[in-house]
Amino acid sequence: MTAAAPELDAGRVVASHGRQLVVETESGERVPCRLQGRKLSAVCGDAVRFGLPSQGETCGTVHEILPRHHVLERVSTSGRAEAVVANLTQLIAVVAPLPEPDWFVVDHYLAAAAWSGIAALIAFNKAELEAPATAAAELAAFLSIGYPIVNCSTRAAPGIGTLAARLVGATSVLVGQSGTGKSSLLNALAPEARAVTQEISAATEQGRHTTSHAVLHRLASGGDLIDSPGVRGYAPPLPEARAIASGFAEIAAAAAGCRFSDCLHDAEPGCAVREAVAAGRVGARRYESFRRLVGLMREFAARYPERRPRRGPSRFT
Repeated sequence: MTAAAPELDAGRVVASHGRQLVVETESGERVPCRLQGRKLSAVCGDAVRFGLPSQGETCGTVHEILPRHHVLERVSTSGRAEAVVANLTQLIAVVAPLPEPDWFVVDHYLAAAAWSGIAALIAFNKAELEAPATAAAELAAFLSIGYPIVNCSTRAAPGIGTLAARLVGATSVLVGQSGTGKSSLLNALAPEARAVTQEISAATEQGRHTTSHAVLHRLASGGDLIDSPGVRGYAPPLPEARAIASGFAEIAAAAAGCRFSDCLHDAEPGCAVREAVAAGRVGARRYESFRRLVGLMREFAARYPERRPRRGPSRFT
């Protein structure tokens, strides 16, 4: 006789540490789990089907990762796309007066959100400190493009009320450089976050590594907030060259006037994007950020030709 299939429950991954997971049941219980087989891979936010621990065991088993939507990914050192968190509705890029923002990293996160259909906003944290002129100009430029800017602080006015209101009913991820105060924001928005993280750490027996992985926190206001590790740099998986502009709303809008539909906005004749940059309608730094991503796409295509994005014929390649 064949063994009966295990009875599976629905759950959601609230933390992932390699092959060790913490899954939250529909009733809110958190269960330490492991992945069944080596082909399965899970990230924070995944919806899964899993078996509860058998008698005498403390760890359940995840048997199935349900289809993902709105996934934030990154490029690994081997050029492969890796999921970071899944099933998002909102990305919050956190910047602060100090450390000095790397606006190219911000651009990369915002572009990745656009390509994945995830709403995005910028949270300017430590707003009690005076923003340098360059930061104020960048924030104004993002606002003019259409990105909401939320000023916040955990130490003084304006506080976190406006940001908290943006989280209601959403599944959000906090991203950004190390040192921008993401942990302080998380603790203010989800006061139980530290205790939850310690609980997850104990459950996975990965205590000192917990902060290097994303963790999902339930908010009393009715949203979910995922805290991701701080980064020095971030590179998203790139679409084909012609689609990269869709991650830059103002460049995509200007591109409608290009002479050729497959213009890469580099040296092609009749490029409306370059004209818009020269006229100041598209910011030179944002255009440079776009060009860097195009260059990165070409570098990856040359280094890993088997992973090159599929594309149709172009008169410029």
